[in-house]
Amino acid sequence: MGYFTSLYSSELPHRARAVYMYLRDRCDQDGKCFPAIGTIVKELKLSRSTVKRAIADLEKSGYLRKEQRWRENGGKSSNLYYLTKNDTG
Repeated sequence: MGYFTSLYSSELPHRARAVYMYLRDRCDQDGKCFPAIGTIVKELKLSRSTVKRAIADLEKSGYLRKEQRWRENGGKSSNLYYLTKNDTG
């Protein structure tokens, strides 16, 4: 079986699949990563709104949970993403 079997068989749009694979590639062993939206946009060559819609798709389908991170000065930092579904089956 392929590594992303459940993702391939899902009803997710291609934008969400691409973003999920990107995040999965950058996650640690606990399924956490924190790339900035701008970094995802640049590396996947997608628009900012497309990436945001993809993240919303992944959250709604249960593949992803996101948490806002904050800087010491109170400003926003990049989101922390948790991949929540087993993507192997």
